[in-house]
Amino acid sequence: MNSRLIEPGATLGVMGGGQLGRMFVHAAQRMGYFTAVLDPDPDSPAGRVSHHHVQTGYLDERGLAQLADCCAAITTEFENVPAPALSVLAQRRPVAPGAGAVAIAQDRWREKAHFMQCGVACAPYALIETQQQLESVEDALLPGILKTARLGYDGKGQQRIQTRQQLAAAWDELQRVPCVLEQMLALVAECSVVVARGADGAMVHLPPQLNLHRGGILAVTQVGAGVIPDDRVRLAIQATEAIAAGLDYVGVLCVEFFVLGDGSLVVNEMAPRPHNSGHWSMDGCDVSQFELQVRTLAGLPLTAPRQHSPTVMLNLLGDLWFEGCVERSPPWAAVLQLPGTHLHLYGKLSARPGRKMGHLNVTGASLEQARSTALAAAAILGIEPF
Repeated sequence: MNSRLIEPGATLGVMGGGQLGRMFVHAAQRMGYFTAVLDPDPDSPAGRVSHHHVQTGYLDERGLAQLADCCAAITTEFENVPAPALSVLAQRRPVAPGAGAVAIAQDRWREKAHFMQCGVACAPYALIETQQQLESVEDALLPGILKTARLGYDGKGQQRIQTRQQLAAAWDELQRVPCVLEQMLALVAECSVVVARGADGAMVHLPPQLNLHRGGILAVTQVGAGVIPDDRVRLAIQATEAIAAGLDYVGVLCVEFFVLGDGSLVVNEMAPRPHNSGHWSMDGCDVSQFELQVRTLAGLPLTAPRQHSPTVMLNLLGDLWFEGCVERSPPWAAVLQLPGTHLHLYGKLSARPGRKMGHLNVTGASLEQARSTALAAAAILGIEPF
C-alpha cells in the first residue's frame, strides 16, 4: 500500500487560479476529489469552479493555513508562486512539486546550472549581475537574447541583442536586475516533453510535442508519428527524465528544447507544472497531463499515457475576440462544424491581445487530416497558417 495514497473523496489544493489550475480542478473533480484554490482574484478561472476558493495573496499566513486545513495535498499551477509559500505548506501537507524544484525553475541561472549538472546541453550563456560581468561578456555570445533571471514567461523580460551597445542599453531598460545572456542559435524547430514523476520515482511521459511560437507565446503544437524524428524523440525523453530525476521531482514537469540544424537538441527551459504544449493530451490521449498531475499528487499509480489520435492544438489568444477596435465573439459555430474539433475556453471574463483565452484541439485519423482541419479552423478564426 502506498503510504502517500490519497483516496478520492479527499480535498486536493492548488496554488494559483489560472487556466492550468482550472483544468487541474476539473480533472480532480472528475476523479472524485474535492478541490481548493488559493488565488487573490475573486474571478480567477480555477476559483470559480472549485469547491473552495481561498481568496488571499500567496504569502498570506492565514490563507496558507486555511488551505492546509482543508486539503490533503497541494500542488501549484504556475512557476511564479513564491517558493517560500510552498515551504510553509509542506510543513503540514504533502506538496508537489516541492519548493526546491520550483525555486530552481524560477531562476534561469540556477536552472541552467541544473541542466548542465544533469548532462543536458543548453545554449552558451553568461550571468550578468554587475557592470564588470557586463563588460566581460564574450564576443561569441552575440548576437544573443538577454533574459531576466527571474519571473520571466511567454517571452516577457527578454530582448534580442545584436551589439554590445544594445546589450548595455537593454540591461539598463531592464533596471539592471540579474539577467542571463544566451547566444542566439539557428533553430530549425522547437519541441517539448511532459513527464510525470511519482514520490516513488516512477516516471511516465507524453509523446514529445512539436511546437511553434509566435511573439514568444506558443501558437501551435503538433503530436503524431513522424512529426519528430525517432532519434530526437529518444534524446528529448532521456534528457527530460534526467532533469526530473536530478530534482527528485514529484509532479508534472515540462522541458522545452531547441532543435538545431545538425539535428542536435539543446534545452531551453523547464516548467514545474502542466504546460500549454501538453493541452493536446486532453483529447488525443487516454490520460491527460492534468490527470497525471492528480495522480502524482495523490500517490496514485502512474500508467503510461497512450496517444489514440494524432492531434494539433491551436492556442486561442485574446486577439481573436477583436475585429479592429470592436470586441466580438469568435465564430465558434463555424469552427465546431469541422470534424474532430474540441474547444476549451478558460472562463476568463475579459479578452485582451496576447491573453490566453483557450485552446482548440483538433484530432484526426492521421496527422495530415488533423493538420488540414486545424488549418481550416485557423482560417475561420483569423489565425496565421502554419
